[in-house]
Amino acid sequence: MTALRVAVIGAGPAAVYAADTLLKSDADVAVDLFEKLPAPFGLVRYGVAPDHPRIKQIVHALHRVLDRPGVRLFGNVHFGTDITLSDLRDHYDAVIAATGCERGRDLDVPGVDLPGSHGAARFVQWYDGHPDVPRDWTLDASSVAVIGAGNVALDVARILASTAEGLSGTEIPDSVHAGLAVNPATDVHVFARRGIAHARFSPMELRELDHVPGVEVVVDPADVEFDDVAAAEVRSAKHVEMVVRTLQGWALRDRRGDPRRVHLHFLSRPERILGTDHVEGIRIERTEYTGHGDVRDTGEFTDFPVGAVYRAIGYTGSHLAGLPFDHEHGVLPHREGRVHDIDGQEMPGVYAVGWIKRGPVGLIGHTKGCASETVASLLADAPQLPRAPRRDPAEVDALLERRGVAYTTWTGWLALDKHERGLGEARGRERTKVVPREDMVEISRTG
Repeated sequence: MTALRVAVIGAGPAAVYAADTLLKSDADVAVDLFEKLPAPFGLVRYGVAPDHPRIKQIVHALHRVLDRPGVRLFGNVHFGTDITLSDLRDHYDAVIAATGCERGRDLDVPGVDLPGSHGAARFVQWYDGHPDVPRDWTLDASSVAVIGAGNVALDVARILASTAEGLSGTEIPDSVHAGLAVNPATDVHVFARRGIAHARFSPMELRELDHVPGVEVVVDPADVEFDDVAAAEVRSAKHVEMVVRTLQGWALRDRRGDPRRVHLHFLSRPERILGTDHVEGIRIERTEYTGHGDVRDTGEFTDFPVGAVYRAIGYTGSHLAGLPFDHEHGVLPHREGRVHDIDGQEMPGVYAVGWIKRGPVGLIGHTKGCASETVASLLADAPQLPRAPRRDPAEVDALLERRGVAYTTWTGWLALDKHERGLGEARGRERTKVVPREDMVEISRTG
């Protein structure tokens, strides 16, 4: 009853790393994580492409943290409705928001609302089997545009260019396999406003694109030039240099003639999405280097006939009930993880970690340093924090039960995990995801 009680909103990598850092500190601490989904692991489970099992191995490290004494998981609990900030302040000495960034950023161009124009975030959730996304996804375009120059754009392009058969050994749900089986896409065009020196691809993600069976990566030699300022930026960062060399190599090689193609276009700004009742094309304006490392519009336009457009231009956070929100940057306002209001006044005992703190930048591993900063602030504040009046851990369970919340637990996740692995084993996979929320909850609570 005397331990420092900390509630974490979320159970993705940032939340788990924060819990791990707290548990490894010298403090006597108990941590409870509240996750809106019935299963933990957030971005790793619902944001990493199914053909990237290497990245998904991070789950093993996260699993070990949640399996430790001193940490509890409450899944299928919606913050703001099932449990509120006031409830958490009543039962915990400190609250850490770790809700990440799930919404795709908006693109302000004409035609963006046409049917066939999609936010990449929803498409990623579809192929990753997110329980709150419809299971049907229309894939009827032979030529598709993807807007963006980051790893999500690569993931979307790669999945669109892949065959259902090629992904049959992954954990994709049956509904995703069925959707991809009728996907007629042969050409996927990826458009980036700036040049290759400013592409945000990670080198490994980029190289993997060239190893998808039956898919050829096409780069126009005219797109791989850059000015002196950009050249200096390339030389200053090893990972950028690797990306540039890869793209330049692809631009110079002979075509292979594969049946499906991913075209990587640089210096290409989407000016508008074309169509009347549905996406029929995309108009691209050519950009050029200014001589100062940036690019400017040229007034040269090209129309590409495409039947669908996917916007992969970044993620943004969502407002959390009872907490301030920086709408411009899509994050919680903070100083070293300490949340403050719009007037700059700190909210004692309230903290942020992960993408909801710093925005959707960096890879999953970068979250560890972010968690260390936030936890350091929390522990420095701990002696002065007022203690929550309700300190019995059982009172949290009782509160959720009184409200009729069908919450899941770590034991429930272990049951769901075993069930999914069993489904996968029957098909020669590591797992097959259970998608419907009600099924996840039932298996977790009765398995």
